[in-house]
Amino acid sequence: MTFIDRARAFAALHQPGTPLVLYNIWDAGSAKAVAGAGAAALATGSWSVAAAQGYGDGEDIPLELLLKICGRITAKNDLPLTVDFEGGFASDAATLTANARRVLETGAVGINFEDQIIGGQGLYVVEEQASRIAAMRAADADYFINARTDLFLKERNTEVHADLVEEALIRAAAYADAGASGFFIPGLTNPDLIARITSAAALPVNVMMRPGMTLSDMAAAGVARASYGPAPYAKAMAQLAQAFTDLT
Repeated sequence: MTFIDRARAFAALHQPGTPLVLYNIWDAGSAKAVAGAGAAALATGSWSVAAAQGYGDGEDIPLELLLKICGRITAKNDLPLTVDFEGGFASDAATLTANARRVLETGAVGINFEDQIIGGQGLYVVEEQASRIAAMRAADADYFINARTDLFLKERNTEVHADLVEEALIRAAAYADAGASGFFIPGLTNPDLIARITSAAALPVNVMMRPGMTLSDMAAAGVARASYGPAPYAKAMAQLAQAFTDLT
């Protein structure tokens, strides 16, 4: 199967109301386990990949090491892989494009690309982030760019999340025009608010699953993709530590 075929097949898995479930992995071993359990596709989580190598989140892991890990995952698994690429490990357009191409050269067919300012404060303004997405799209016409907004993740007071929906939709529209393939809204957990976004956004919507959220509720809300972020890694490490504790 060619790259274009794999990329288009991955995109086709995003069906509103029938969420693609991505249980985030961090290396070739965890990828093999999730693939063997019946996953349709694979997705790394930036926090998990970094933590598994002793680094912090926020592009602390060296880009070269991240690319090597992605290459090992695709070398040992046939499922399509999307990579959590944070802010693209660059600020200028030319380097963003070049870095995206390097991810695709590992065999990945998609990325997550977020609008928070890595190492800074707040989010990129809409127009600037749209330009950054356009730079990422310039790397290839067919791969899946999952444009993430951190509006809800950065606002921990869920009581005001309803007030952020309109801005989220403005960002969704701008990101779609810039070449994004999907819209990711981690931190938003209210099914009614999620449904407002899925019904108005032109892009398939991705949520991050958290305690209290169910796949059936997300399907009813029109979600096309449900991922789990750092939770699988945290759970696996807790189980590992407990297994050792149980020996004593």
